[in-house]
Amino acid sequence: MMDPVTLDPVDRGLVHALQIDGRAPLRTIATVIGVSENTVARRYQRLRSAGVLRVVGTVNGARLGYTAWTLRLQCTPDAASAVAAALADRQDTSWVYLLSGGTEISCNTQARSVGERDTLLLSKLPRTRRVASVTAHSILRATALPSSWQGLHWLSEDQVAQLMPEPHAQDDTPITLDPGDTVLLEALSRDGRTGYAELATLTGWSDSTVKRRMDHLRRGGVLSYMLDIPPSALGFGAEARLWMRVKPSELVATAEELARHPEVSFAAVTTGPTNLITAVNCRDNADLYRYLTERVSALDAVRDMETAPVIRTVKRAGAVLPV
Repeated sequence: MMDPVTLDPVDRGLVHALQIDGRAPLRTIATVIGVSENTVARRYQRLRSAGVLRVVGTVNGARLGYTAWTLRLQCTPDAASAVAAALADRQDTSWVYLLSGGTEISCNTQARSVGERDTLLLSKLPRTRRVASVTAHSILRATALPSSWQGLHWLSEDQVAQLMPEPHAQDDTPITLDPGDTVLLEALSRDGRTGYAELATLTGWSDSTVKRRMDHLRRGGVLSYMLDIPPSALGFGAEARLWMRVKPSELVATAEELARHPEVSFAAVTTGPTNLITAVNCRDNADLYRYLTERVSALDAVRDMETAPVIRTVKRAGAVLPV
């Protein structure tokens, strides 16, 4: 359970810094923010211990040949929490939410193979009697990701420039994971700031090998770092998922326009009866109402839309959240 914490300007600067570079040295963050390294370390440990934030290593499955899906499940009233927990326990899922009246679940998954996809979508979920229906949308292209959500922004342009990681050429060489990589990525999914020495112990590699392999996976677009923080900690008390049916000729332009909305933390073009999904974060229900009736309604290409408020977050980018 997340302890109630009020974020002050130093905390907000730390949060934004970790969004920019999840493994940035605390000394560097302190210099940019203008406080001592001890202050930043204390603030980080406080927020981490309170369950407010953590940095997680995330895998871009597309670089490994995986396919990304977003799922909607309708469950019997007594089963949704248990089904959501079971989905969250899977290593291939993220962003698991209970929606609406607590009978609907939304989650994302990455299928490593056609067989793995079919096992989940055609066998495991449909055979669960407490799951009334499953709708699966293949994610074709994301135009907004939580790692760049504007709700985390706080620092000035000059401060952001000081924290940006060194640019590097994208290495498009095909990447195959070995058992050591799997151990490494699992550890980083729990804590993306795990030290090299601990990672070396877990993988059986040397510190230098761990660092070299992490750099290789990051250059190859497989590994990235995401700040995992509940929007409510930043004052956004109303989360919702939107499924839209958009005029095909204006689908890309609409997806890109939504990605520029500060309320939107995720937007993607998908297959299925609706072809665009977004995640939005608003201050409260009144703010959500204004967003839907003023911002979204102004998009003429949106033919219809379903809205589902988030009731409970079971899992975000990393490991299962404590309840």
